Amino acid sequence: MIPSSRHSLLERKVDRNADSISIITEFSTNSDGCHLIQLTKLYWERLEQAIEEVVNGVSLLLTYETIFSGQEHGKILDLMEKGNRVDSSKLLLNLVMEKGSRARRVMWESFEKMRHGVPKLDKILKEIQERGANSCDDLTSKKGLFTMPSQLSDVQRKHKETLRVQTETLRVNTILIKEKVKIFQLVDRYAELTIISTIRDRTLVEHELLARGRDHEEWREKHLRRELEKIRPDQLFQSSFSQRKSKSGNSAAVSGVPGIGKTTMVQKIVYDWATGKIYPHFQFVFSFKFRDLNSINCRINLRNLILFFYPYFGNVLGELWKNPEGLLFIFDGLDEFNDRIDFADNRRNIEPQSTCTDPECWCEVSDIVYSLIQHKLLPGCSVLVTSRPTALHLLEKAEISVWAEILGFVGDERKEYFNKFFEDQTVAEAVFKHVEENEILYTMCYNPSYCWILGLSLGPFFTQRGRKQQQVPKTITQLYSYYVYNILKNHGREIENLHDVLLKLGEMAFTGVSKKKIVFRNGDLIKYNLQPSQFLSGFLMELLERDDSVQSVVYTFPHLTIQEFVAALGQFLTPDPGDIGKLLSEAHSEEDGRFEIFLRFVAGLSSPQAAWPLEKFLGQFLHQTTCRVIDWVKEKVEGQIGNTESESGKRKLLNTFHYLFESQNKTLAQKTVGSVETLTFSQMRLTPIDCAVLSHTIGLCATIKELNLSNCCIQCEGLQRLRSTLHKCQELRLGNNDLGDSGVKLLSAALRNPDCKIQKLELYENNLTDLCIKDLASALTTNQSLIILILDYNELGDEGVKLLSTALRNPNCKIQKLDLWGVGLTDSCIEDLVSALSTNQSLKVMYLGSNFFTDQSVPALCHLLKTCRTLEEMWLRQNSFSPNEKEQLESLQDFRPGLSVFV
Repeated sequence: MIPSSRHSLLERKVDRNADSISIITEFSTNSDGCHLIQLTKLYWERLEQAIEEVVNGVSLLLTYETIFSGQEHGKILDLMEKGNRVDSSKLLLNLVMEKGSRARRVMWESFEKMRHGVPKLDKILKEIQERGANSCDDLTSKKGLFTMPSQLSDVQRKHKETLRVQTETLRVNTILIKEKVKIFQLVDRYAELTIISTIRDRTLVEHELLARGRDHEEWREKHLRRELEKIRPDQLFQSSFSQRKSKSGNSAAVSGVPGIGKTTMVQKIVYDWATGKIYPHFQFVFSFKFRDLNSINCRINLRNLILFFYPYFGNVLGELWKNPEGLLFIFDGLDEFNDRIDFADNRRNIEPQSTCTDPECWCEVSDIVYSLIQHKLLPGCSVLVTSRPTALHLLEKAEISVWAEILGFVGDERKEYFNKFFEDQTVAEAVFKHVEENEILYTMCYNPSYCWILGLSLGPFFTQRGRKQQQVPKTITQLYSYYVYNILKNHGREIENLHDVLLKLGEMAFTGVSKKKIVFRNGDLIKYNLQPSQFLSGFLMELLERDDSVQSVVYTFPHLTIQEFVAALGQFLTPDPGDIGKLLSEAHSEEDGRFEIFLRFVAGLSSPQAAWPLEKFLGQFLHQTTCRVIDWVKEKVEGQIGNTESESGKRKLLNTFHYLFESQNKTLAQKTVGSVETLTFSQMRLTPIDCAVLSHTIGLCATIKELNLSNCCIQCEGLQRLRSTLHKCQELRLGNNDLGDSGVKLLSAALRNPDCKIQKLELYENNLTDLCIKDLASALTTNQSLIILILDYNELGDEGVKLLSTALRNPNCKIQKLDLWGVGLTDSCIEDLVSALSTNQSLKVMYLGSNFFTDQSVPALCHLLKTCRTLEEMWLRQNSFSPNEKEQLESLQDFRPGLSVFV
């Protein structure tokens, strides 16, 4: 039985709307409940995704109804706690199917109760409700098997073999490598993409473009988990995803921004069908590219269209028409089609000649495509159309059953791409690590085309013999310069005056940054005298504007940081820089952060390493502009140092350090930060790239004494970026940063550095355990500088302190103050601790409060306080001592003058 408190909590979480129509009641009372079996099987994979967020609640309800045992519920919870949400969903569904009809009924009833807080679940139930309780048979019915004549079997074998040969290899432009084109096996090169079973509206896309770094990844995963349903390419014609009831066939539309992988996905679908991996119910698949169809400028019929691309079908096509359910037509790249297909065009309903109803009927290619999608030609066949968002409005009135969008790479799929991009896995690992360490760049890698450009840009730095590691692009500006360099090299020949086009694009981008505008219309392009082109699509991607009553195209940069980089580049292409210092100062003074990345790019483009790839195509940057930018950076750094009392001051100082880092101007950095003594960024969330910038700054500080990064959420990943310079600081405050045991191992290496100057080290509240103490203790026996060590509120336990005692016993240990407040100590460690401190010659202050010592430890503590002559303060408050024992400990102050005991 579930405790009443947990049951009431569950009741608060579920929706008990009395007005809700119980479709499940209809299903469960029908017949013997077999409809619920069909329903569960039909929606199985979608349910796995939908209940990930509420699997605990569903399992609780099933346990409360005595369908699940406590042990079964425990197994589901255990998987959830380990982060295996998909596995927990699968386990729940499998258990329910084993339990019988009552279990299925209770599960579906729980879905109804929870639906309003779970978007994916609500979507499924709405679809079921729309179809009605009697539609399950219609959904799950299988099409009758068609016996294929022998002559068709021969042609099918020939067709599959032809398609296999056509699609088994992937041709890739290499640009930077000697071969202009390299050919790979598709299966070796293809990386799975995340596809969602809906098309996001523009607002959702805008939110994604505004997210950066890990926030971008978290944003994507959150929406993917909560709202967006994943769909595999082999599920595009699965009836559970179908949004339209159609007995005459299914049409699916897949959307995606340029470079996201639509054409490669189509190639993989065709290859997998040809090799028998997917779509066994389709006897023939015909794939067409709209760009190829553009070459057909005369009337044609479907028979001749197929024979034009697949001439070996000869005279057998008539047999194919007899079983249209076995046919799949794929049309790739609707946005590239020169002829317009408008499904909202009423002309087709009144002019029969514009509608093609017979495969032998002569008409325009557009009419054939229209008629196939609308099931007027070969009713029962299936059609797949891919398109950029630009052309989606053309399909708005079409008979589309499934709408999907390619999101690109999520999570580890980026890494998989680089592993397949490079034959040498050492190079793949090095390039991916370099990209991963630059968070803004890592964000861009959701798009395979950006991964491709980065692979081309960075690959040579890790593969060419004799090229030194330090020449690899270090800064975000340098990496973006190579990104733009590759666009210019690949598509620059299409534009007569690259300099002018980039200047105009930069001006438009800067206006957008200034006004927090990331969506541009045709009017904006006209204002800056820009024309849509293949070249421009390297910088701008098209989106469909859905808010207006009249459909129109809008443009956005693939990512906000690309807009900011182009805006910065525009400053260096301006013939007359004017008072650029004033412009930059005004941007720096903005409190909302809109210019942060823009200013980093401006500072970075003053660096020769970042400028020279672009100057090859755009001409040399104006020396006057570069000098003024350097002067401005110097002025801002000098003016901001010391102004870190407010959060705004800290943020601005950190930004000036980013400017220094991006400029890679060592002389400038030494002049501005060389004599800094204190750096304080406490209470600010720092990313790993922030930590790398700080490390670069500290490395140039000759007089650094204190580094305060307490409560900055840097974790071990951030500490790794700092490790090379930590030993320079005298006071290192790293409390509450979730460093973990691995973080302390990094710090131990800094303490072992022969040049280590660390005197005070704060590590409170860092999720440390006894596992890290061995490394720390070892470092303390060789370190000659550390005198204050703060370890309070970590889970060190008795084992940790026993290991620490070995260091305290060593005569080389210089610790004078040791804080072990609230680290989980008990009486069992007191003998080790007292034994170590009895021989220690340096310890003066010790904090042992808020542990679990009892009266049993008092004799040993009394002995310590009497014999350890160096000890001046002992804090023992918030332990479990009796009043008499407390009094005994405090009385020792009288025994030893100069000793303070706080119990």
